[in-house]
Amino acid sequence: MKIKELYIHPVKSLRPINLSSAILTPIGIPHDRRYMLLKHNPFASDPAKRLQRMTVTYFAELVLFTQSLSESEDGQFTVTYNPPPGAEKERTRLELMFEPEVEALEEMEVDLHGSKTRAMNMGREINGWFSDCFGWDVVCVYMPKGSTRQVLGNLAPNAVVSASKQNSGSSSWFSILTAYVPESLKGKEEEEGITFADCAPYLVVTEESVRDVSTRLPHGAEMDVTKFRPNIVLEGADEAYDEDYWGAISILPSPPGNGNRTDDESLEVEILLTQNCIRCQSLNIDYTNGTYAKTEGGAVLKKLMKDRRVDAGKKYSPVFGRYGFLGGKGEGRGGMVCVGDEVRLSKRNGERTTFCMSGSILCFPPPPETNANRR
Repeated sequence: MKIKELYIHPVKSLRPINLSSAILTPIGIPHDRRYMLLKHNPFASDPAKRLQRMTVTYFAELVLFTQSLSESEDGQFTVTYNPPPGAEKERTRLELMFEPEVEALEEMEVDLHGSKTRAMNMGREINGWFSDCFGWDVVCVYMPKGSTRQVLGNLAPNAVVSASKQNSGSSSWFSILTAYVPESLKGKEEEEGITFADCAPYLVVTEESVRDVSTRLPHGAEMDVTKFRPNIVLEGADEAYDEDYWGAISILPSPPGNGNRTDDESLEVEILLTQNCIRCQSLNIDYTNGTYAKTEGGAVLKKLMKDRRVDAGKKYSPVFGRYGFLGGKGEGRGGMVCVGDEVRLSKRNGERTTFCMSGSILCFPPPPETNANRR
């Protein structure tokens, strides 16, 4: 296999930036999902609901905003608002810094899926630009360096290990549970953190699975891989959805010189694939109009419902792609990867994993069967 595409979403839920190379770090590709938009509802009776997080699941209009590397200055990116056909608004642009100065900004607490973090209110000018585009009050927040969110449920590589140590001696359940934890994860104590990504620093999908979705669409239509919002797209998998069983992949860098890679950056990088990505109605959005499509070609979620509800933890929702975390230990783990780099499967699970976002012990499934050939 090899890397076909690399993506980041500097502002969460807007369209992505396509990269030719990227540095993989424990909290994701730098600048991925560091910004997020909040809808200001000043008259909400519940104070907790006065700032509503804007995600593409519930705000289809977010796809009308594209993001690109700035042509004018390094360290910046451009957000472009593309009004839908027939709209009276004009196309407009905003320049943002990947790492803005935050000392003079108002600090806020932002809660995403029950995982809280410190963020900075980007202020009147930037908030006003987004508000004008949407037609309602918007607050743009930025997660500064040093701030992360806690990974919830059983998604982090150390989730099962941590739970077992907290409950050691209390039940044979945990001795059974840890019996099938991979040796590479045992004893792993580092706390994982994420940005405004929903569940994990990385989302990996395969071109083979994307092609399968295309076969379900009306003749001639092709599935847009960016609707799955991946960070890494691979091609060369044995078959569609083979990734359901992947436990880890290793990226083998090409020789120095590819993507300006140096000798020090030519190191193998491991990504631990811990859980499935559960899919929602965002797959049905018409990217031209910024609305949920009502045609057959827009019924992607329904088409996947037929045979992709394969995760016992979310049995009423389809699965597509795998959430991932950087392997290894210490601050030096990670490295540069480039489009075209070779990728090998370094661990295959005997069964599909079971997703859970809660912190409850009920998240952790009984040990899977060891028959690696079972489908």
